[in-house]
Amino acid sequence: KSSGKLVWIPDPDDVWRSAEIIKDYKEGDKSLQLKLEDETLYEYPIDLQGNELPFLRNPDILVGQNDLTALSYLHEPAVLHNLKVRFLESNHIYTYCGIVLVAINPYEQLPIYEQDVIYAYSGQNMGDMDPHIFAVAEEAYKQMAREEKNQSIIVSGESGAGKTVSAKYAMRFFATVGGSASETNIEAKVLASSPIMEAIGNAKTTRNDNSSRFGKYIQIGFDKRFHIIGANMRTYLLEKSRVVFQAEDERNYHIFYQLCASASLPEFKDLGLTCAEDFFYTSQGGDTSIDGVDDADDFEKTRHAFTLLGVKESHQMIIFRIIAAILHLGNLEIQGERDGEACSVSSEDEHLSNFCSLLGVEHSQMQHWLCHRKLVTTAETYVKSMSLHQVVNARNALAKHIYAQLFNWIVQHINKALHTTVKQHSFIGVLDIYGFETFEVNSFEQFCINYANEKLQQQFNSHVFKLEQEEYMKEEIPWTLIDFYDNQPCIDLIEAKLGILDLLDEECKVPKGTDQNWAQKLYDRHAASQHFQKPRMSNTSFIVLHFADKVEYQSEGFLEKNRDTVYEEQINILKASKYQMVADLFQEEDTVPTTAVGKGAPRISVRSARPAFKAANKEHRKTVGHQFRNSLHLLMETLNATTPHYVRCIKPNDEKLPFKFDPKRAVQQLRACGVLETIRISAAGFPSRWSYPDFFNRYRVLMNKRDLSKNDKRQICQTLLEDLIKDPDKFQFGRTKIFFRAGQVAYLEKLRADKFRAATIMIQKTVRGWLQRTKYQRLRRATLVLQRYARGCLARRLAEHLRRTRAAIILQKQYRMLRIRRAFQRIRNATLTIQAFARGMFVKRIYHQMLIEHKAIILQKYVRGWLARVRFRRLRAAAVVLQCHLRRLRAQRQLRALRIEARSAQHLKKLNIGMENKVVQLQRKVDEQNKEYKLLNEQLSMLTSAHSSEVEKLKKELQQYQQSQRGDDNQLLSLQGEMEQLRMELEKAHGEREVIEDSHGKEKDLLRKRISDLEEENALLKQEKEELNRRILCQSEDEFARNTVEENIQMKKELEEERSRYQNLVKEYSSLEQRYDNLRDEMTIIKQAPGHRRNPSNQSSLESDSNNPSICTSEIGDTEDVIQQVEEVGMEKAAMDMTLFLKLQKRVRELELERKKLQTQLEKKEQERQKSQARGIFSWTLIFHICNWLSLIRQELESENKKLKNELNELRKAIADHATQNNSSNDMRDSYNLLLNQLKSANEELEVRKEEVLILRSQIMKAAQQKDMGKNMESISPNASWPNSDRHVDQEDAIEAYQGMCETNRKTEDWGYLNEDGELGLAYQGLKQVARLLEAQLQDQRREHEEEMEALRNQVDLMQEELEKQQQAFLQTLQLSPEVQVEFGLQQEITRLTNENLDLKELLEKLEKNEKKLKKQLKIYMKKIQDFEASQTMVPVERRSHERNMQVAVQRKEKDFQGMLEYYKEDEPLLIRNLITDLKPQAVSATVPCLPAYILYMCIRHADYINDDQKVHSLLTSTINGVKKVLKKHHDDFEMTSFWLANTCRLLHCLKQYSGEEGFMTQNTAKQNEHCLKNFDLTEYRQVLGHLSIQIYQQLINIAGGILQPMIVPAVLENESIQGLSSVKPMGYRKYSSAVAEGDSSYSLDEMIRQLNTFHSIMCDQGLDPEIIQQVFKQLFYMINAVALNNLLLRKDVCSWSTGMQLRFNISQLEEWLRGKNLQQSGAAQTLEPLIQAAQLLQLKKKTSEDAEAICSLCTSLTTQQIVKILNLYTPVNEFEERVTVAFIRNIQKHLQERNDPPQLLLDFKHMFPVLFPFNPSAITMDSIHLPASLNLDFLNKV
Repeated sequence: KSSGKLVWIPDPDDVWRSAEIIKDYKEGDKSLQLKLEDETLYEYPIDLQGNELPFLRNPDILVGQNDLTALSYLHEPAVLHNLKVRFLESNHIYTYCGIVLVAINPYEQLPIYEQDVIYAYSGQNMGDMDPHIFAVAEEAYKQMAREEKNQSIIVSGESGAGKTVSAKYAMRFFATVGGSASETNIEAKVLASSPIMEAIGNAKTTRNDNSSRFGKYIQIGFDKRFHIIGANMRTYLLEKSRVVFQAEDERNYHIFYQLCASASLPEFKDLGLTCAEDFFYTSQGGDTSIDGVDDADDFEKTRHAFTLLGVKESHQMIIFRIIAAILHLGNLEIQGERDGEACSVSSEDEHLSNFCSLLGVEHSQMQHWLCHRKLVTTAETYVKSMSLHQVVNARNALAKHIYAQLFNWIVQHINKALHTTVKQHSFIGVLDIYGFETFEVNSFEQFCINYANEKLQQQFNSHVFKLEQEEYMKEEIPWTLIDFYDNQPCIDLIEAKLGILDLLDEECKVPKGTDQNWAQKLYDRHAASQHFQKPRMSNTSFIVLHFADKVEYQSEGFLEKNRDTVYEEQINILKASKYQMVADLFQEEDTVPTTAVGKGAPRISVRSARPAFKAANKEHRKTVGHQFRNSLHLLMETLNATTPHYVRCIKPNDEKLPFKFDPKRAVQQLRACGVLETIRISAAGFPSRWSYPDFFNRYRVLMNKRDLSKNDKRQICQTLLEDLIKDPDKFQFGRTKIFFRAGQVAYLEKLRADKFRAATIMIQKTVRGWLQRTKYQRLRRATLVLQRYARGCLARRLAEHLRRTRAAIILQKQYRMLRIRRAFQRIRNATLTIQAFARGMFVKRIYHQMLIEHKAIILQKYVRGWLARVRFRRLRAAAVVLQCHLRRLRAQRQLRALRIEARSAQHLKKLNIGMENKVVQLQRKVDEQNKEYKLLNEQLSMLTSAHSSEVEKLKKELQQYQQSQRGDDNQLLSLQGEMEQLRMELEKAHGEREVIEDSHGKEKDLLRKRISDLEEENALLKQEKEELNRRILCQSEDEFARNTVEENIQMKKELEEERSRYQNLVKEYSSLEQRYDNLRDEMTIIKQAPGHRRNPSNQSSLESDSNNPSICTSEIGDTEDVIQQVEEVGMEKAAMDMTLFLKLQKRVRELELERKKLQTQLEKKEQERQKSQARGIFSWTLIFHICNWLSLIRQELESENKKLKNELNELRKAIADHATQNNSSNDMRDSYNLLLNQLKSANEELEVRKEEVLILRSQIMKAAQQKDMGKNMESISPNASWPNSDRHVDQEDAIEAYQGMCETNRKTEDWGYLNEDGELGLAYQGLKQVARLLEAQLQDQRREHEEEMEALRNQVDLMQEELEKQQQAFLQTLQLSPEVQVEFGLQQEITRLTNENLDLKELLEKLEKNEKKLKKQLKIYMKKIQDFEASQTMVPVERRSHERNMQVAVQRKEKDFQGMLEYYKEDEPLLIRNLITDLKPQAVSATVPCLPAYILYMCIRHADYINDDQKVHSLLTSTINGVKKVLKKHHDDFEMTSFWLANTCRLLHCLKQYSGEEGFMTQNTAKQNEHCLKNFDLTEYRQVLGHLSIQIYQQLINIAGGILQPMIVPAVLENESIQGLSSVKPMGYRKYSSAVAEGDSSYSLDEMIRQLNTFHSIMCDQGLDPEIIQQVFKQLFYMINAVALNNLLLRKDVCSWSTGMQLRFNISQLEEWLRGKNLQQSGAAQTLEPLIQAAQLLQLKKKTSEDAEAICSLCTSLTTQQIVKILNLYTPVNEFEERVTVAFIRNIQKHLQERNDPPQLLLDFKHMFPVLFPFNPSAITMDSIHLPASLNLDFLNKV
């Protein structure tokens, strides 16, 4: 031993204690110098004779291993320490120990048993995941499936260790993974048996609140597909004594307390029960309740389990009556007589009456035989009274026997409920049996329990030894026989001839045998046995040396318990019970036959190992010990025929405290359960085992470069070990692994650590030197900088001093100058002021003098002016008087001269000549005035009449106005009064206003002062307010943003949840539909018989739900057909179609309402039309007469068509009936085809006639429309469009046509001689009118020609004007300079060329368009010719000749392809088969994506065009069923599923795009709008297709997930993308055994990315919508995240720093792939966030509180449980890494307390996001789609 090593030394408290050697040990030293963990020194004595040194401690890197066999030093202290560290620090309750799973009871509910954990462990190798009971169950299930061998899981441990819970979880795993294939829900029944068995077989003990007081072995049977088909249970050694006796702080079985807690229920009133404290059998232990347990609630669960297992209510009530009767039996009052020699029970005892009434037995007989017994001798029979003690024992024995029989009956009934008639292929057994027990007082029960554990330990030791030796042989290494403990001598002591059990049975047969006599026989017989001892101080007890410990048994009570005596008389009374079930409990039964188990009989005949009571003359023949030994032998035979798996449950403490570890108790149980024996066997050989690649990766640092250059890793490992370990016995080389002795791995770890330590020292030396150099250089640079700055500071100080001195001098100079200057200026200013005042005084004096003189001058001026004006006025008046007198004199003289001249004759003559002329003129004027007068009189008369009428009107208006004026006058008066009042009020208001204004002015002044103060304060407050507003705005914006984001997130979540619920319902619907199909197929197989009429088996349930088109003209007929089908086939067959019948009835009602609404609308339209006809009767009468003629022809054609249709239908029915009777001969088929051809030709002729009628109607309508264009335009519907409506029709021609039409109407009566109906005459008149209209059209064309000529003349004129302009421009340019002329000419030429170029481009575009159109038409015609030629080659000769004959009559004009495909009804199955069922995606890979969807839509469109609802319905239903059939057939083909998802979505988009709804037509072209549906609304079918799309999407995700799931863990977690980063730790037995079993089947990240590329390319090539592709990869990446994270949370070996680095690199590769595929917007990268944060968590520091805060802030996508779990799992790969301390984990939990995380630990990798199918219209038009010949769709005709 060298100093510094760690060892283990014994300790009385902790069992083992760690210490460090501080002084080297030399051989011969008597003691070791040690230092304990608390730094105290300790001297450890050494036994020189035994030379037993203390155990070495494993390196810290190996502590906390999942498998104890991975430890280098295998011994008891190492095992105990590893379990303690895992349990207390990491909270791991499961640990492997080789093939054993050690389970420590945590006494706390842990979140590691959810459904997600079951799915995480399902399909995984046992060594790949952390230890778990599910891992053991999965290993058993996998070995059963792989090796086809029965398995057993043996769960053992002492009371309170958790055996029952472990067995329950194992059965839950099997029930979940291997669910039943049928609808029997057998897995639910298996789980339902647990609460029943716990109620009747579990009880509270001092060690456990739910202790199983019996052993059970449950066999779960599987079929060939490994689905659960049944189960069976065997029980062992029920503790019957607990029924009548309980120790302190213990309880009876739970069922008693559950029944008492529910005694108040009405159905239990007759039981006579009260609380449990009132009964002797339930109150002996003291407290009758258990903390945290509700007995009433548990009782409801028990009753529910009874019901689930098929126990009738009547049987349940009898069970409860029997249990209540046992309680009453314990409360009997037994009265002693004759000093206790005799006793009796009162007949009035209430409990006795209740006991008898509950069991239905006679009261008096039970009263008698409870106190008496019958003695039978050879001569006579005696009835003897029993003593008080004997009566009490007999009563207790009867109670125990009743309960035991009831227990057996319940077990048998559970087995009956779990039994199946299906042949069992294999089974897995779960053994939940008591562990080794030792108490202060040990009796018969403990003896049997320890005997069973001896047998199980022997089987366990042999199995472990066998596996160990098989491993050595398989690896072909030399080995020696390993000596292991064999407990066969102890077993022989118990069960051999004249063993303990034989002597016990022999003593029981002795009439007066006693426990003391039996003990003495044991002393005499087995005193020499090495496993038997006699106690020194007792003669009634004995000691047995078991494998776990020696136990002292008290012999008292052994005989009584072994006999299990019940008196025959009491049993006979119970047999006579009036309740049949009570009587059946005690009937005689045969003994249990023992069935050997071998290869030929894998099924074991199982029943209760404690057989039913068999009565002999007086007592039972077989003793309890004999029965137990037989059942134990049967159990061992079963276990030996299976592959066992061991679970050892450990109880960590006796106080039932969570996560408290008591080393003493743990070691005691480890020794007792055989774990240490497993360790000893492993340590005796080669416990440590490494595969060659793992050893090479771990210890490659110890190899030199020369060895590493070799390619053979095995040779490299051998060379290394031979160099490092000199003793060749310390290791062995196997075929695939290297085997090491104990301690060698620790030695290699030490060498590896030393190598790392030396490298670390070298790195540290270099790094420290570099750090010191950088520190020195940094200090030197800092010193130089400091010096530079210091010198600069001193220089700046001196400069500052000089600058301040100079500034002071300047300041002094300036100050002195300023002071003197101010004194001078003061004197100067005073002088100037005096001068100014003196000069001003003198100037004022002079100014006053001048002012006086100026005023005097002004006065003089005004006086002188007045005098001059007076003189002027006087002189002017005198001059005027003189002028007047002079002018009067001259006038008088002229008057006299004129008077003399007037008296002369000549003057008169002159006057008369002028007067004559004037008279003539005046006469003319008078005449003219007379004429004018007449005219004016006429006008006046007219005006007077008009005036009189106007006057009358005005008078009337005046009267009206006066009447209104009177009212206005009254209003005026009232308004005047109101005005006066308002004026008064206004004056008052003005007065008050003046007063207020005065007071306001005063207050205003005061307020102004206040306002000024307040404004200052307000400015300050505004500043503060602005700052606060800014802060509040920032906060409010942040809060608003957060609230909106949260609301949006919440709304999205609610929307996603609603969508996921909806899609889950769709998923459940599809699964139910699938189950319905499966059941229907099974029924067809079972019930199929010849001649039996059946519906088609491929009819889907969706068909009945989806047969509801919105517009259907024949639904009433369909309803009648359904009713007829119900009557013909019967209610049983038609039950499935009742939903269709009800829906059709509802649809008929809706259609009737719609018909009424349409009829009312039609009547309104008719009324409006009649009104419009009244306005324009001319045009409409013309149209009416011509339409009558057309309607006659049309009606005749339609009547003929109807007759033909009726005849065809009758022929079809006749042919169909004849075909069903005579197997449809060829002659009938030919005739049928001939009729079909005739119908087709008749339809074509009808179409031609319809076109002719439409042409005539258009020509006639044109005339009427042109006639009433101006008058009746409003009355014509805006949607009506008449051909040639823009042409002019002459009015005379229209009138002429109308008159001709009237004559036609008059002459129709005389045309009977032509034919009976007058049809020819009508036709002649109609054609005549048409000829006239055509003539009018020719005139219109002539007018149009003339208009065109005028337009051409106008163009010529324009050209001439342009020519003149150009000439003028040319002349102008000649006058310019030469340079300007050149520029102007260039501009003119450029403009001319550009105009010509534009014209040529337009012409070229038109030509190109025409060329494309012609090419397109050419292709269509070529295709038509090809199709026609192909059809001609396939069609029979008769059909072709018939078609030729029909085509001669009608010549049709060829038209363009309209985007519709026509097919016959009988070709629909062929269409579905060629286009859906048999179609391969590769066949249409080179065509338009989603071609089948387009073809199907074109067929639907044609059915819509011909208004055939049945055809639409049939085609859509067949399409949906065909797609479902294809998907069911190719349920694991990703390409096929993606192909039909793309086509289904495209068909759904087409139905939306061409539905005619405006919301879906926004992106349509005009051509696409022509392809819309006209007659049917397929909204309901769109919903059905949406459901189908969801189902296909879910199937696609399941297929892709199934392909990806095996790749995820190897590629993401285990793939070493960065070479050499990770290093392998030692692995235990489970790891290398599973690795060897599975082989190397790992996947790399590149393979997974290639698979993702394959998925992406398939979906893109098949035209799947980009939005759906994004959702697919979002779902797949979520699954990658969930599976990888779940695996990480359940594996300790991948929770390390190196794995975090690898994981982050791998995730970055996936993110790069998403960016490369342009899928970053899909949300797939966000789904990886939890995995990214887990990788970052593995890489972060985990020491300080700052690290804890960083982890909490970073890991927002991980829950608290996930973070804590990863920290608990974190395992350092190298010694230089540190473990996460418990204090740090507690700190993390403290920081994360406020989170409201979900309780689950694992993610649900099966969770599916709700899928959206956004509308994605297509730019492809239907008429541009070409049908490839490879599809074999020649029967489709283009329309």
